Amino acid sequence: MVSETTPLISSTLPKGTYAPSGAGDKRSPCPLINSLANHGYIARNGQNIPASDLNAAMNEIGLSAALGAVFARPIYNVHQDPKTAYLRKRAGFFRRLWSIIRNPWAVLSMFAMRRWDQKNSKGKAVLDLDQLALPGVVEHDISLTRRDHLQGEGNNAPQSDLIEDLLACSKDGKTLTMEDLAALRKRRIQRQLDDNPGLHYGSLQHQIACTEIALVLNLLGDGKSVPCDYARAFFQEERLPVKEGWKKRRWWTLGFSELGGTVSKIKALVGLKI
Repeated sequence: MVSETTPLISSTLPKGTYAPSGAGDKRSPCPLINSLANHGYIARNGQNIPASDLNAAMNEIGLSAALGAVFARPIYNVHQDPKTAYLRKRAGFFRRLWSIIRNPWAVLSMFAMRRWDQKNSKGKAVLDLDQLALPGVVEHDISLTRRDHLQGEGNNAPQSDLIEDLLACSKDGKTLTMEDLAALRKRRIQRQLDDNPGLHYGSLQHQIACTEIALVLNLLGDGKSVPCDYARAFFQEERLPVKEGWKKRRWWTLGFSELGGTVSKIKALVGLKI
């Protein structure tokens, strides 16, 4: 049982020190983002996180500033209900152009998750991590470690059986290769086609899913494989595997070209035309 004092204790830990989430803390469907919170690189309680904090935290795991911004900034756009979003499209070309000039990240408004009134005392836009579970934005069906939104178990909660399946797909029990993870993604797609009649998984979701694998391979491994003990710490405990020997990239950060090359290789290995 988690002590009621756990959140208070964890909040006093130095940045970079790991502590699991406590009662009342909010977490996302993404183990990478959750790891950043568990290490204190963003608010440990997962609440009221400014874009600047999330963007800066991306550098702590080796992402380039530009790539980190692309991942962090668009989600702070105000989410529009699809049922009424078409009304804004009727606002006129120049009005929409002006909104993009004022906020260039509005170009990626499809990834918006923030409520219009979410601002901190300084007037900065903020988000809670559980908002990343909003279906159909960045969160997607056929996660490697979460159930689908319509399966009733919560798309935000890691599932131990899925994590064990992931770890067990290693051919040698020591490393998870790109081929192992691509084969697992293909099997998960085929399984969910049978298990979830309401499945929503198109080209965008497939791109995001393969990018997630590429991030694990490039940030925790060498781009081709990742040690199983690193993966176990990351997926089971949502912890950066520092104790196991992982170190942040020192001489170069992960940028668009390197990540894109890995994603292309993964999609080719999965081999499905989506």
